[in-house]
Amino acid sequence: MAIARGAGTEIIRSTLVEDLNTTAANLIIGVQHHIYTVLSVTVHSVVSHTSDNWVSLHILGYDTGPYYASGQIINIFKQYITAGETFVWNDKFSFNGYQGANLSSQMDIAAEQDAVADQDSSIAQYLVIDSGNANNQFDITCTYIDQNNA
Repeated sequence: MAIARGAGTEIIRSTLVEDLNTTAANLIIGVQHHIYTVLSVTVHSVVSHTSDNWVSLHILGYDTGPYYASGQIINIFKQYITAGETFVWNDKFSFNGYQGANLSSQMDIAAEQDAVADQDSSIAQYLVIDSGNANNQFDITCTYIDQNNA
């Protein structure tokens, strides 16, 4: 039986990436009126480059201040991992599937805060994982809750 994903649902999802190197991978592609709560990200280093053996996680989305601009990298972590090690990020955080609309300055009034929550733009936000060297090979799992408020 298929998993119900309609309006008003909340489901646990996961995404898997094998052998990540310097090509960034989207772990979550935002959908309008969804809220994503990341529960954990696990990274295992299969092969790591001597000096650039890092993996980083960030949100590509809207900065509500001071730049109030789209397409900003909001860093979550950058971790150096040697071959054979595993790193687990299990601090929870949430983000919206789409950016807010009609923000012309740094968020400083309730109406702008509501605009962020309303997700009335046409621009998705992403959870992205990246690595420092083409010779790295990281296996990644990401577990998250997808709340559909459409």
